[in-house]
Amino acid sequence: VNVMAVSICTREAYQSMKERNIDDGHIININSMNGHSVVPQSVVHFYSATKYAVTALTEGLRQELREARTHIRATCISPGLVETGFAFKLHDNDPERAAATYESIRCLKAEDMANAVIYVLSAPPHVQVG
Repeated sequence: VNVMAVSICTREAYQSMKERNIDDGHIININSMNGHSVVPQSVVHFYSATKYAVTALTEGLRQELREARTHIRATCISPGLVETGFAFKLHDNDPERAAATYESIRCLKAEDMANAVIYVLSAPPHVQVG
């Protein structure tokens, strides 16, 4: 899902922009810091691999859009730990460990992610947030 859904949605978004002659759109992929480093927990290594793929896909798209001389931007937002239900899926046999994940640091909230997207979208047309 982390790789195929991003790839398909990106393809469809770009295709839709081209069909509608939109040359100033923005494709934003929500990634993870795990797409830039592998944490020393064997349980998340495959997750990291998928997020590394999102990093590469977004950068490749950015280069492709530039080569096509469009003004469509591509951005990858890579947050740290966001308070979601992910830890409870990751540690489904140990809900205490999952809860401790979110208690160990001050986690980002959904509002923080929304603010990051708003920030990226509000950047001037000549600014590329990478």
